[in-house]
Amino acid sequence: MNATPPSPPAAARSLGLHGLMTVLSLAMLAPFAWMILASLKTLAEAGDPAWLPRSAQWDNYLEVFRVIPFLRFMANSLVIAGWVTLLQVFTSSLAAFSFARLDWPGRDRVFFLYLGTMMLPGLVMVIPNYQIMVRFGLVDSYLGLVLPSAFTAFGTFLLRQFMLGIPRALDEAAEIDGASKWRVYWDVILPLSRPGLVTLAIFTFMGNYQSFFWPLVMMKNVDKYTLPVGLLFFDSEHGQATHLLMAAVTMSVVPLIVLFVFLQRQFIRGIQLGAVKG
Repeated sequence: MNATPPSPPAAARSLGLHGLMTVLSLAMLAPFAWMILASLKTLAEAGDPAWLPRSAQWDNYLEVFRVIPFLRFMANSLVIAGWVTLLQVFTSSLAAFSFARLDWPGRDRVFFLYLGTMMLPGLVMVIPNYQIMVRFGLVDSYLGLVLPSAFTAFGTFLLRQFMLGIPRALDEAAEIDGASKWRVYWDVILPLSRPGLVTLAIFTFMGNYQSFFWPLVMMKNVDKYTLPVGLLFFDSEHGQATHLLMAAVTMSVVPLIVLFVFLQRQFIRGIQLGAVKG
């Protein structure tokens, strides 16, 4: 039996919606397209309002490696973002398990107090965190960049929402079989929370890979600069090498694109489940 064709008003609304989404998609892609095209221009053409370069300057990408130690900066960003992601996912999942699956006095009050820390702007915590790092001698060290970002109330909240949707009967069945709280957390809850873990990992990695202000404050040694801080080398007394900066930025987003392509299904599923359970 053939499906009933949509009525004219419904078809018009659908066409209009698709048209609007197409326009919005193009508007979002426009800055990215301009960045790539600007990376192929000469310095003189960089300020030209014309989008297309007169002749594609592919040597700009090689010039980036001659001006700055690009691979070193990218490696620093990847290592720091990777460790922060690993620690945030682990600590947030532990805290979320405690708030969602364990019963202890004052649990909900502590959770709301914990969420209250999300109200504090990040810049407010820079000076206290810096003083703590100075006290422990961690300034200009990778550990000093990682530790302050190893805990997050947002991640705890996100994973708690996932864990609340897991039936309690699974915990009880595991405990009847002799499983400890740790085994329940590791063998039962974590595998079922995988979409939430992947979602948090993507958010955390992207946020810390692009982090600028905290590495700028903490790092003194050029060899330890992260990629966003290293891009400052394109600023000089003669102005900004916009064409090289755009080439470097284009290469810097490649790890983020690769990460999203490989994990997009888990990411979308995590967002959908979080919206349903939230």
